[in-house]
Amino acid sequence: MITNKFKYLIKPVFFLITGFCLAQNDQIKEIEKLVYKLELDSAQLKIDLLNESKLSIYEIGQYHYLQGVILKKQDNFPGAFEFFIEAIGKFKAVDSLKKEADSNYQIYDLLMQQNTLKVNPKPFLDKYIWYAKKTNQPLPLARSFSKIAKINWDKNDYKTAKLYYRKSIKQLELIHDSLRIALINSNIGSVNISSNEADSALFYFKKTLPYFIKINRKNSIANNYNNQARAYEILKDTLAAIILYKKALTIELNEYDKKSTVIFLDNLIRCYSTIKDFKNAYKYSSELINLNIKIDNKSQNKALIEAENKYRAAEKEKLRLRNLYISIVLGATLLVVSIFAFLIQKNTKRKQKLAEQEKALETQKLATVLKEQELVSIDAMIEGQEKERQRIANDLHDDLGGLMATVKLHFNVLKDKQTPELFNKTNTLLDEAYQKIRSIAHAKNSGVIAKQGLLKAIQNMTDKVSTSNKIKIEVIDHGLEDRLENSLELTIFRIVQELVTNIIKHAQATEATIHLTNHDDSLNILLEDNGKGFNPSQVTTKNKGMGISSIDKRIEHLNGSMTIESEIDKGTTIIIDIPL
Repeated sequence: MITNKFKYLIKPVFFLITGFCLAQNDQIKEIEKLVYKLELDSAQLKIDLLNESKLSIYEIGQYHYLQGVILKKQDNFPGAFEFFIEAIGKFKAVDSLKKEADSNYQIYDLLMQQNTLKVNPKPFLDKYIWYAKKTNQPLPLARSFSKIAKINWDKNDYKTAKLYYRKSIKQLELIHDSLRIALINSNIGSVNISSNEADSALFYFKKTLPYFIKINRKNSIANNYNNQARAYEILKDTLAAIILYKKALTIELNEYDKKSTVIFLDNLIRCYSTIKDFKNAYKYSSELINLNIKIDNKSQNKALIEAENKYRAAEKEKLRLRNLYISIVLGATLLVVSIFAFLIQKNTKRKQKLAEQEKALETQKLATVLKEQELVSIDAMIEGQEKERQRIANDLHDDLGGLMATVKLHFNVLKDKQTPELFNKTNTLLDEAYQKIRSIAHAKNSGVIAKQGLLKAIQNMTDKVSTSNKIKIEVIDHGLEDRLENSLELTIFRIVQELVTNIIKHAQATEATIHLTNHDDSLNILLEDNGKGFNPSQVTTKNKGMGISSIDKRIEHLNGSMTIESEIDKGTTIIIDIPL
C-alpha cells in the first residue's frame, strides 16, 4: 500500500513521464514534416538529438524509418536498407501494419533505384500490395498502382503503364492529394517521352508546372523544364529545348538534388552539339566538369567533418584526412587537365575530318563535272556522225545517183548505134553501180532518219547482214508499236549496230536473236548468239575491247545498265536495260 508520503508524488511524476513521451512523439512528427518538405539537414539534426533509450518501440521504429528515408535521399542505399529493416522489426513488434507496409514500400523503391545489395525487390512490393488490398485505402492503392505502372514502363509496355498511373490518380483524387497527383501526371508525360509521343508529353508537363511553381517545389520545377526540353528535342525544335534546359539550370536546388544539374548540363551540351554551336558546347562542358568536382569535394568535406566529430582527439587521423583531401584536389586537377586535353585533341581530329570530307567532296564534284563534259562530248560526237552520214547519204542519192541515172539514159540512146551485147553488159554494170549507190545511201541513212523508226531500221539492218554474211539474225519485238523519242532511237540503233558488228567480227556465230521489249517505263534489249563465246571477267573497266567501251558510254549516258553472260564455245548473251 502506498504511503501518504509518496502518494502526493505519483501524479507529478506520471505527468512528467507522459509529458516527456509526448514531447518525443511531437519531435518525430516534426521530423516527418521536414522530411516530406525535403529539408533533410534540419531533419537529420533533430534525429541526432533524439534519445533512443527514452522512446517507445513504435517511436524507435519511426526513428529508424525516418533515418532510412534521409539516407536514401542522400544515396546511402546500404545504410538506408539497414534502417528500414530495423524499422520493420519494431513495427512488427507493435502490430503496426501501416508503418511496416510503408517500410517495405521504401525498401522496394530503394532497391529499384540501385540494387548494389543484390536483394530481390519483388517480395517487398508484394507485401505492400497485400496491405493495400487488405485495407482498401486510397493512398496505399495509389502507391501500388504507381509501382505496377513503373514495372510496365520499364518493360516498354507504355499503354499499360499509363493505365495504372491513371488508376493511381483516381485513388489520390479521393483524398485530394494534389502533390502526388501532379507527380504522377509528370510520370505520364515521361512515359509519353519514352514512346516518342512528344505532343502528349508536353500537355502533361505544362499541366503540372503551375502547381509545382505554386508550392515552390524547386526540384519538380527544374525537372519539369528538363522534361519539356526533352519533348522539344523529339520534335526537332532544338532552340526551344535549349531555352528550357537553361531555365532548369536557373532553379536553385538543395544539396541532395545537385546531381540533377549534371543531367541538365549534359542535355544542354548535346543540344548545342546538335546545332554545331561548339563554342557553347565547350562552355557548358567546362561548367559540367567544375560541377562534378564541386559535388565530389562537398561529399569529401562532409566525410572530413564527420571524421573530425567522431575522432576529434586523433591528430594523426586529421593529418591523414587532410593529405587525402589534397590528393583528391590534385587528382581532380589532373582530371580537368586530361579532359581539356582530350577535348582539344577531339576538336583537332574533328577539324581534320571536316577538311578531309571537304576535300573528298571537291574531288567528287570535279569527277562529276568531268563526267558531264564526257557525256556532252559523246552527244556532240553522235550528232556530228549522224549529220555527216546524212550529208553523205544526200550527196550519194541526189548527186551521184542522179548522174548515174543520166549516164544510163545516154547509153539507151546509143542502143541502136552500138553492138547489142556490149550495150547489155554496160547497162548491167551501170544498174549494178546504181543499186550499190542506193544500198550505201540507204544503209548510211537507215532507221533513225528514215520514217519507219527504230524497229524497222534494225530489221532492215539485220536483213542485209543476214543476206551478205553467213549468219541468220532474227528480230523479236514486244510493245514497240509506238515510236520513241528520235535521239533515243538513234542512240539505241547505234548500240545494236555496234553489238551486231561485234558478233560478225568476233563471234563466228551462225545464228543470233535480238529481243526488243518495251515495258512502258524501260526498254529491254537482249542479244543472243551461238558463237565461240569468251571469258567476261577479261572485260574490265580498263580493258574493254570489241567496242564495249563506246557501248558502255552510250548506255551510261541513257542511265541504263548492261550485263554480259558468255561461256567458251557456248555463245554469248548481252542484256541491256534502258529507262524510258
